[in-house]
Amino acid sequence: MEFSTIEVTHRGSRGAITLDRPDKLNPLGTATLLELVEAAGYLDSIAGVKVVVVSGRGRAFSAGADLAAFSGEGGSAPSASVSREAADAGRRMADAIEAMRAVTVARIQGHCVGGGLVLAAACDLRVAADDVRFSIPEIDLGIPLAWGGIPRLVREIGPALTKELVMTCRPFSAAEAKAAGFLNRVVPAAELDAAVEALAAQLESKSALTLAATKRHTNSVAEGMVGTARSWNDADSLVTALRDPESRSVAAAYLDRFRRR
Repeated sequence: MEFSTIEVTHRGSRGAITLDRPDKLNPLGTATLLELVEAAGYLDSIAGVKVVVVSGRGRAFSAGADLAAFSGEGGSAPSASVSREAADAGRRMADAIEAMRAVTVARIQGHCVGGGLVLAAACDLRVAADDVRFSIPEIDLGIPLAWGGIPRLVREIGPALTKELVMTCRPFSAAEAKAAGFLNRVVPAAELDAAVEALAAQLESKSALTLAATKRHTNSVAEGMVGTARSWNDADSLVTALRDPESRSVAAAYLDRFRRR
């Protein structure tokens, strides 16, 4: 398959999905989200793929939602004209990545922001460089964290910390993310590729049947505790926020402060 914003490869039992807009810090516009859905289905159709590494090319894993594609005027802020279908693309992406038969490993470097963090949360395992900066700026942008991000964060780090990080929008470090249980491993930036390779190779040495059984069993138990299926109407909350005057005023004030820094 051919893709315009991501690169998808496979060799033997290893697959890879790479966000491929490094000049923009790998934003997640609607086109990219839909390509990720296609990529998940494509790799699932290839017999023998056990492990898929999900990464971002360049200086960042992902800067999150692409405001330039998700905006009305010059990419300055999310636009009230966004359709429900476009608003739902992120949830479809996260569900597709999470439902893959293969074990997915997120390789995280640089910045992991908003929707990029949801993409990482949809992966089974996460390895990050020690200098990664995480943030969830959606509320500062006058929109809720959608795409199934809330249940996935509650599942990984608990409700109290989810509320704090999403409501305050404060950045947090790889060390804090590891302590909270979001990351499996944190390594020096220079050792990130080696750490991801070692983990992927270790997984590839197992049988596909037992890997898939363990993944499905664990996901089934987690779904019983925190149901991501409830996120089907995240798009409605997002579209509503894009039409809410106070939310738009908050977003405008935040973006004005950001430009003045």
